[in-house]
Amino acid sequence: MVSGRPLHLLINNAGIMWVPLRRDKRGIESQLATNYLAQFQLTARLWPTLKKGDGAKVINVSSQGHQFAPFNFDDPNFLHRKYETLAAYGQSKTAVNLFSLELDNRGKAHNVRTYSLHPGSIHGTELGREASVELFQKMGFFDEEGNIKPEVVASLKTIPQGAATTVWAATSPLLYNLGGVYCEDVEVAEINHEQTFSAGVKLYSLDENHAKRLWKLSEEMTGIVFDVD
Repeated sequence: MVSGRPLHLLINNAGIMWVPLRRDKRGIESQLATNYLAQFQLTARLWPTLKKGDGAKVINVSSQGHQFAPFNFDDPNFLHRKYETLAAYGQSKTAVNLFSLELDNRGKAHNVRTYSLHPGSIHGTELGREASVELFQKMGFFDEEGNIKPEVVASLKTIPQGAATTVWAATSPLLYNLGGVYCEDVEVAEINHEQTFSAGVKLYSLDENHAKRLWKLSEEMTGIVFDVD
């Protein structure tokens, strides 16, 4: 039952990674459904209460993993191409960035601003619970006995550290007149022009034409018309 009360802050934080190919009953690939379309659907349903918030914020948790892949408009559900779990994860997080950009563009007239962010690589979560030991060994994270390497642990954030950028995006006065940006390490990220996987945001995940195209596709995939007005 809808209370009718205003909503001032929405943090969309659900996510899965390193999972085998699965599709929901709609035929949507599971990482796309969980990491992105769930954000789209929930935000659409809560939009009337966000507009009542008079300065509400939407924080969409993305990932540096958006650098694994741009969004594939031709085959988002891997019906005609080989499934690669990191490519699926990457396109789902690219979708989060594109959605955040377009939602901010549409929502700022109602004083609702939107942000996407990378919380960091965090130790102590269950994000990799379905990944095999062999995969982590191949990536250089685990030793031959299947234990995480000490130097890897030292490079990871704690759970509180991983929450810092989310809290900052939700509360910082530095962002009061700014939206649609991708943040990391408690600041607005710079554009990443490198070919390597490193800090920053890829331009393809901030493409305004792709953001508008994704919005329309998301409405078609979910059956939800997300009208901000």
